[in-house]
Amino acid sequence: MADIRPFPCIRPCREKAADIAALPYDVYNRKEAKQEAVNNPDSFLNIDRPETQFPDDMDMYDEKVYQKAHDLLWKKIEDGTFIREEKPCYYIYELTMDGRTQTGIVACASIDDYLNHVIKKHENTRAEKEADRIRHVDVCNAQTGPIFLAYRKDAAVSRVVADTMTKEPVYDFLSVDGIRHRVFVMEEEERIQTVRQAFCAMQAVYIADGHHRAASAVKVGLQRRKAHPGYTGEEAFHYFLSVLFPDDQLLIMDYNRVVKDLAGMTAGEFLDQAAKIFDLRKVTNEARRPAKKGDFSMYLDGNWYLCTGRAADIPKDPVKSLDVSLLQDLLLEPVLGIHDPKTDARIDFVGGIRGLDELERRVKTDCAAAFAMYPTDISELFAVADAGLLMPPKSTWFEPKLRSGLFIHALDS
Repeated sequence: MADIRPFPCIRPCREKAADIAALPYDVYNRKEAKQEAVNNPDSFLNIDRPETQFPDDMDMYDEKVYQKAHDLLWKKIEDGTFIREEKPCYYIYELTMDGRTQTGIVACASIDDYLNHVIKKHENTRAEKEADRIRHVDVCNAQTGPIFLAYRKDAAVSRVVADTMTKEPVYDFLSVDGIRHRVFVMEEEERIQTVRQAFCAMQAVYIADGHHRAASAVKVGLQRRKAHPGYTGEEAFHYFLSVLFPDDQLLIMDYNRVVKDLAGMTAGEFLDQAAKIFDLRKVTNEARRPAKKGDFSMYLDGNWYLCTGRAADIPKDPVKSLDVSLLQDLLLEPVLGIHDPKTDARIDFVGGIRGLDELERRVKTDCAAAFAMYPTDISELFAVADAGLLMPPKSTWFEPKLRSGLFIHALDS
């Protein structure tokens, strides 16, 4: 049973929404974030990455940096740049990229559902990455970046969402990357109860993206429980900001790999080793993209090769049978000696949004070989999470990215 609640949102005034909406804080390095903040003083990145407001030699984890985020946020709330809803509502968030649309429900999810595995994860988190967001949420007294959740499509939810979208949107804009964003407010009590009851009937929802943001929000909630031993369970800190999308609308792109060297082998020797493990054939540039699960493409020494796994080598295991696992377990580890892709500096990862030309560019500049993957399917993600297992690092790349700054969940509401 998933407790997915409406909440009184803090959100931009209509005329500022397009300028405020920003890509997630973690898609930028420090230099890129600083430049984006300079280019757009209204961007929410100024709050999500408050070190942009300080000289470059400032420790980005200094307490003054987090206090700056707090001050910027609440100043904008006080001056009317952001408005604060009085009534708990759901919000419909529609994103359209390259002619395809996905529509999510903005809501608050329960930290207890996370702790009890009703909200299921498929990645581990690292304490050092959590620490920054824990402090950001705690000092700001608000969650500013939504967690991307997925659920199995539900007819009642779909119907209410469609009905709500017959109204005029409160936001409708095109971001600089060409993605259209529309937001609708669901405030009718009957519709709210239909959606809430539908989620209550679900056995599970799934973290698609944002594992570190989710873990950080939960830890802030637990800290506040300790600080408020007389809590009722209705306080805002028991819940975290989320956008929930039906599984049939989600796009997972390929998450590709490049390796820096061939462990002392020549390209020909490495190709011979790969041919012992996979069925290989040289392909043209037009046929370089893998077309089905079980296939990946390799760019080596100026040529593309289609590599197909052999049925006998594919285990009946939700993690081991993933294409990224087969590549790692059958080739990268035993042949190249890359034992831990999370920490080995000899491997790098390239999101599918960058295209396959980027793989060729990397091999021509700083790498020895590249591997183009077939995208992981959402059903594979669900299967791994349902089994209580974890996916290998960099298994999924979701597009389009949710914008920060459009929805804020205050922990004092």
